Amino acid sequence: MERKDIEKHLLHIFQDEFEIENPEKDENLRDAYGFDSIDAIELLAEIEMFLGFELTLDEKKQAMEIRTLNQIFDYVDNLAKSRS
Repeated sequence: MERKDIEKHLLHIFQDEFEIENPEKDENLRDAYGFDSIDAIELLAEIEMFLGFELTLDEKKQAMEIRTLNQIFDYVDNLAKSRS
């Protein structure tokens, strides 16, 4: 899976599930868009469906420090590579 495919899919998730269109990739999601912990849980579920596997507890804990879209892209890219 290529990073551009990951980015495209995640941008669709943000638009469809969270009604965030054209987000800035380096802005703090909480500050800029009101993205909260409930949204983060929903996003992790969407990421699991996209990747086709359930995240481990450690993988979920790694997501706790993520604040920007670019960090999410990196996170998902690393998960995909580590499981392939």
